[in-house]
Amino acid sequence: MSGFVDKPEPIQVPGLVHLHTGKVRELYRNEAGDLVMVASDRISAYDWVLPTEIPDKGRVLTQLSLWWFDQLADLLPNHVLSTDLPEGAPADWAGRTLVCKSLNMVPVECVARGYLTGSGLAEYNETRTVCGLALPHGLVDGSELPAPIFTPATKAAVGEHDENVSYEEVARQVGAETAAQLRQATLAAYSRARDTARDRGIILADTKFEFGYDGDSLVIADEVLTPDSSRFWPAEQWEPGRAQPSYDKQFVRDWLTSGESGWDRKSEQPPPPLPQQVVDATRAKYVEAYERLTGVTWS
Repeated sequence: MSGFVDKPEPIQVPGLVHLHTGKVRELYRNEAGDLVMVASDRISAYDWVLPTEIPDKGRVLTQLSLWWFDQLADLLPNHVLSTDLPEGAPADWAGRTLVCKSLNMVPVECVARGYLTGSGLAEYNETRTVCGLALPHGLVDGSELPAPIFTPATKAAVGEHDENVSYEEVARQVGAETAAQLRQATLAAYSRARDTARDRGIILADTKFEFGYDGDSLVIADEVLTPDSSRFWPAEQWEPGRAQPSYDKQFVRDWLTSGESGWDRKSEQPPPPLPQQVVDATRAKYVEAYERLTGVTWS
């Protein structure tokens, strides 16, 4: 069992219809038919949405996504229409709310990998492949790949794992033309972001994108290139052959699997609240990623 430890009740706002509560975001539709995405401060780990929030996390994700949408604007259109706060919305929504086009979403997590780690490493160690793509012998945790690869996954519900699938399976599900568009767009966006991050002393090991169609146009959607959807590593500490320091929720994962938490990941019991030092350290990593990437001091 997994999912929400305590599922929140969505805030009701006049003129907005609540559609969905995700791991991090609340999704609404306004009277014009546009989507309103609100990024909360919730954090998830090991398929659980934890009972403890990370202050400012939703704002960091939103503002970093907006910055990246600008960096990618000449490659791909995005779904953002406005950052204006809907009338009647609570003040806390400021900085964490996007009004977006309603798209025909493609049900595929479009993952690009430039380095070997995570589930890709586990598969490689068994078969020397990732999502069916053969890779050279001798790679280790943190190795840079000869070239970035497209390793899609199916989208999972809250509390369930995304499942890696082959490119051929994506083509079977969404059609060969759409699959080719997804692969090209994913690798182009990853390559741009990798080079942008590298210039700022950060390695973008892998990331996932979501796409939808606005008519016949492929549009990048949801969040993009944040610590929740990407592995960012400090370049000066990169050392293949071990787990890399990262700008994400690693402090949370490490504490949950430590003896201090008292939580058995294999049990059906929900994880406990996070201690303040873990909350503070995790918030600091999100803010540091934002500041290093954008060059703007968080306030």
